Amino acid sequence: MHYVYVLKGTRGLYYGYTSNLKRRLQQHRSNGKGELVYYEAYKAEPDARRRELQFKHYAQALTALKGRIAESMR
Repeated sequence: MHYVYVLKGTRGLYYGYTSNLKRRLQQHRSNGKGELVYYEAYKAEPDARRRELQFKHYAQALTALKGRIAESMR
């Protein structure tokens, strides 16, 4: 599986992609990057990468995501 994830940190939201979510979260926690507030799982790597790019480059995708996870970001 391939994962797109969102972390909440002191500087706002951080978006990333990984094929090993557990390991990646441990790496972020050791660097003090924040808590997991959202993730999506995909079978195909290109789908996950495309979704990560949507979050990073398209304001509409980011706005929609923030609306869905508003309570998790508090």
